Amino acid sequence: MILVNRHTHAGKGPFHATLRIKPASRVDLIDVRGKLREEFGSDFTRYPKAFYISDHTTAGYLDQRLAKVLEHDSSNIQDYLQVFLKLFPPDADYRHDKLHLRTELSEQQRAVEPRNADSHLAFMGSGLRSATSYELRGDEPVWFVELDGVHVGGTRRRRTTVIAYTGEDEVARMQVTLPASPRSIDAQNLRDPALGLIGQLEGLARKHRVAFGRFEISLPLEERNAGLTVNEYETLLMTHDLRDVLRDPLRFAAQIGREALQAPRAIPAKVLNYAQYDVVQVFNKLMDQVGARRSLVERVVNRALALPVSHFLRMKRAISLPILDRQGDGVGEIGWGTYQSPILVQWKGAAGSSRTLNVRLYRFV
Repeated sequence: MILVNRHTHAGKGPFHATLRIKPASRVDLIDVRGKLREEFGSDFTRYPKAFYISDHTTAGYLDQRLAKVLEHDSSNIQDYLQVFLKLFPPDADYRHDKLHLRTELSEQQRAVEPRNADSHLAFMGSGLRSATSYELRGDEPVWFVELDGVHVGGTRRRRTTVIAYTGEDEVARMQVTLPASPRSIDAQNLRDPALGLIGQLEGLARKHRVAFGRFEISLPLEERNAGLTVNEYETLLMTHDLRDVLRDPLRFAAQIGREALQAPRAIPAKVLNYAQYDVVQVFNKLMDQVGARRSLVERVVNRALALPVSHFLRMKRAISLPILDRQGDGVGEIGWGTYQSPILVQWKGAAGSSRTLNVRLYRFV
């Protein structure tokens, strides 16, 4: 890992460091917290909390609660990830990977563009996050989880930012109403300028002069059959591959027993549930294939496979978007990666013609 920059407000504000990472393999785990503890010692560890940010859509962080269940152990996390990598194997029939259909790519770009729909789907399915907070007092690692680090075009150069802070103050909140998709199964790009959401968020951060902080965007309780994620909103990935997974989550799965994967086609999407599959058979074959027979990982994955699609894909009810003062002038902006978009996913149509989002703005102190 290479330190890109470090910026603090004369030791009074949050600690801020950005690092570049060169993965060693396609799937890799890198202990970012360990690197910062080694590099900065008490300058970093004196803060009880840290907000970890990935600029990427196939590499990120586990939620602290899930990492704790997996004991922050790299072997347990690798076993957990392997289940989703088997469910979304490389070289399956993904539309995202049919590069001749990707009209946004030039011929030169097609020559080096990775075929990585599997990594995008595994990122969303396993519950990886582009930004999440950890509160740790011991020497536990915080793993940067890479799902597409090495491909035919070469080795990626990744970027991650960490803000260490004492606490956070809520400075504003609002509700935003957006037009609902007319399709029962769909994904909406919340970064689309036509929706106006991002303009409202940026205006709110400027109004309250938040240099380091986060937006929490969440779905109210009454908004059902929907979830939020941050990923690349590429048309074929979102309108074909993700939609296919929402209809039939085992569609792309590696060969784990023909009978176990035959879902009754007559079952409508709104009642899709893993009770319709021979869950025990699917689960055991997956565990056998990845070699993950440890009871801890079995329990985590078994709970996922036994639940409806919304829980299986670990669709979140809330996401965080970072606010970063990258220039050191006290003015924060949303810390986007180039291809990142907040995405509203629904597997059943909204009750009305709109959906509501709750927005809270927090300042790190």
